[in-house]
Amino acid sequence: MQRTRIAHALVATVALAALAACSSGSSGHKKEAHASKAPVTSSQQNAAVQGLPGMPPVLDPQDVYAADRPNQLSPVVKDFPSRVYVPNTNSNTVSVIDPKTYKVIETIPVGVQPQHVVPSWDLKTLWVNNDRGNTLTPIDPRTGKAGAPVDVHDPYNLYFTPNGKYAIVMASLDRELVFRDAHTMKTAKTVPVSCYGVNHADFSTDGRYFIVSCEFSGELLKVDTEHMKVIGQQKLPFHGSMPQDVKISPDGKRFYIADMMADGVWILDGDTFAQPTLLRTGKGAHGLYISRDSRDMYISNRGEGSISVFDFAQNKVVEKWHLPGGGSPDMGGVSADGKVLWLSGRYNSEVYAIDTRTGHELARIPVGSGPHGLAVYPQPGRYSLGHTGIFR
Repeated sequence: MQRTRIAHALVATVALAALAACSSGSSGHKKEAHASKAPVTSSQQNAAVQGLPGMPPVLDPQDVYAADRPNQLSPVVKDFPSRVYVPNTNSNTVSVIDPKTYKVIETIPVGVQPQHVVPSWDLKTLWVNNDRGNTLTPIDPRTGKAGAPVDVHDPYNLYFTPNGKYAIVMASLDRELVFRDAHTMKTAKTVPVSCYGVNHADFSTDGRYFIVSCEFSGELLKVDTEHMKVIGQQKLPFHGSMPQDVKISPDGKRFYIADMMADGVWILDGDTFAQPTLLRTGKGAHGLYISRDSRDMYISNRGEGSISVFDFAQNKVVEKWHLPGGGSPDMGGVSADGKVLWLSGRYNSEVYAIDTRTGHELARIPVGSGPHGLAVYPQPGRYSLGHTGIFR
């Protein structure tokens, strides 16, 4: 079922002074409750959130994505060309797409089995995670040129602590979380884990802990960011569970974990770390992406070629978009203006561009074999927490 997408704008008093009002470029269904939110003063913000030492102040305690509004680019990235970087795991390349033409304009050779393209905390570098090649390839997003690879063992995925101090390597097969200097990538601390297949994560509003999914053992971890240690672990209550992407709700009260075998999203209270509940979304639920107005979450259902639209205010799936002719939508991101959802087609050697207002497919672009964690860049935000682009 398709909803009518109604353009809307927040009144100026609702927005923070540094941020523009939501545009019709992001998910457009009308939600009156959001428009009544009072502005938050600096004193209220500081009192509400005592963040991880060294972390930039939280802009809005009620919306961790407040810095991600349409086209609100950091001065660091505002002159970078808009591109979509697609790691092809079987081709050992990165396809570079011009989003204006929907064409591949360059193919960059990288290491063996690139899994994700990850924006650095300071927004200046894109790191290609060459998992089996045991290297990270840096790409300069200003020029699109790749630099010399850096030796890093088993870099399946990559995150950054909210204070920008450390990179966290998700060493999936090594069963480790490896904290490295965010700039030099020198190891600071290695944290062995007893679960198998650490792969995705997201941080609490204050940045003091993060939740990690363990794909191959069907478990979740809770990790103390500052002390770099596991403080919680639980088995998901579904036989054969394979948790994937992790995202926090705008208000910071819940974490969502996609599960490709449970065909849905687990909803977890991160503070209590109690047993989560399952929301069914579609076969092979995999990637999670927040709309530019913080109202919706796009959930890619890889096993059925669909995208579910989850409404945070209504706490339910309100739409499902099916790709014409099917496909395998996996990982990706939302365009800077919020109008296009970009997803890799993992098993179809293609990339999908989807209109976030209608759910219609705008383009289907051939790329290399096994496209995975593509990055849309640049995107709004002050700093990156990693993966294919988690910005605050």
